[in-house]
Amino acid sequence: MIERLDALYEYDREPVSEKKLHGWKTFIGMFSGEHVAGTEFVLGFLLFRHGVSGQDLIWGLLIGNILAVLSWAFFCAPVGVKTRLTIYWLIKKVCGSYITIIYSALYAIVLCLLAGAMVYVAVTSIAIPFGVENPHYPVDVLPGLPWILIAIFVGAVISVIAVLGFEKMAHFAKVCAPWMAFIFLACAIAVLPRIQIHSWADFWNKAPVEIFRGVPMEGFSKYTIWHVIGLAWLCNAPQHIGMSDITVFRYAKNWKLGFASAFGMFIGHFGAWIASYIMVAAYYSLTGNANLQPGDVAYFAAGLAGAICVIVAGWTTANPTLYRVGLALQVLTPNWKRWKITFVAGFFMIVAACIPAVVHNLDRIVAYNGIVFVPLGAFIFVDLWIFPKLKMSTYFAEKKGLPLSWPSLLAWVFSFLICFFFYAKDNIDIFVTMCQGNLPRWIANIKTDLMYLLAPEWILAVLFYIGFSYIQQNNFNRKGGRA
Repeated sequence: MIERLDALYEYDREPVSEKKLHGWKTFIGMFSGEHVAGTEFVLGFLLFRHGVSGQDLIWGLLIGNILAVLSWAFFCAPVGVKTRLTIYWLIKKVCGSYITIIYSALYAIVLCLLAGAMVYVAVTSIAIPFGVENPHYPVDVLPGLPWILIAIFVGAVISVIAVLGFEKMAHFAKVCAPWMAFIFLACAIAVLPRIQIHSWADFWNKAPVEIFRGVPMEGFSKYTIWHVIGLAWLCNAPQHIGMSDITVFRYAKNWKLGFASAFGMFIGHFGAWIASYIMVAAYYSLTGNANLQPGDVAYFAAGLAGAICVIVAGWTTANPTLYRVGLALQVLTPNWKRWKITFVAGFFMIVAACIPAVVHNLDRIVAYNGIVFVPLGAFIFVDLWIFPKLKMSTYFAEKKGLPLSWPSLLAWVFSFLICFFFYAKDNIDIFVTMCQGNLPRWIANIKTDLMYLLAPEWILAVLFYIGFSYIQQNNFNRKGGRA
């Protein structure tokens, strides 16, 4: 078995072979499987809790998901097809070894948290037939031993599939994705009669009152259409404009397969989010239970089929997430086989799944995931597509043997700190105290959320990186080899 695991090869450090490329069926299945996912239940809860109105929900998801598809198709997929490399080895070429190590370590941690959230979601369903009590979302209730044992089983299954590699994950997703989409739809339809909605006329008349109330729950802020657009577009920002998914698109036959992301976005982040919102609204209306667990809500909506859907949805998202962790950690542990480091990452994923605070703060984790890692995608985009037009050298760090590209480091730090400041000054206590009355009025009047800052941060990263790289390359040429 060890020999067979050692033989698994995912082109960790070189371009993908031509004979290993895949077409539309694989990428439609991959995106549908990953984004018709366990998180759709969690994000449906999130939108309901923040009181998103029906109009804001539909238009916000429509606009945001179109932007996400375009980002995958025109930013991420062309890079993956052109280079056939993982993002980790592209960052090494562009930014040097030190930044690659920092990026890979931080990104692996965040991905373990996200995969852990998927395990948590799956376990909330498996726990139902065994009579195991689910923990509450707030941090004050931790799971019991039976719940943890189920999480270990689920995490082990996910780890095995991630170890088997891209092709096995793609096959798993292609089998599961169509069924999951129909179950989400069935769940949403099944709960409507329970809240006295029996026809289209009933739906249009009663939905604004019974489902899309537009009033946040106690302790939650109000979300508008702009929040929904930002969440739909930028919840996957590290994958598309942050370029993480070039690791997936290196297997694509051509860049147009970036449009396969539409199946994930509009079946998952449009249809499934709306279905989840409807289920949660009906569950809360009939039970008054604010402890909204994915498994409980799905079982309430469609019985055993709903519970199984939650389990499979958690798996199909966690599989590629953990796969990315294994590839990221390969940079830090070059002497370890990918399967070994993936199993180690699986252990930390299970630990994260047993901490309810991870799911409770999933929207913040997603937002910080974006704001920390998006600039690296900007550097890759600039290096491959803009530098040639400016007659500047690409892969400068690799060509000159530089372990650290200072333009990358400064552009990363500056763009992050500027954007983080605009969030922190109104939302993090220590910054609120420091900034009170000490800021120019035009800065103090800018109120924003992390999700809104990802696009401006990407633009800032591009500008900083071009400027600093121009200085570096000019100095290097003028001084005869000293950067």
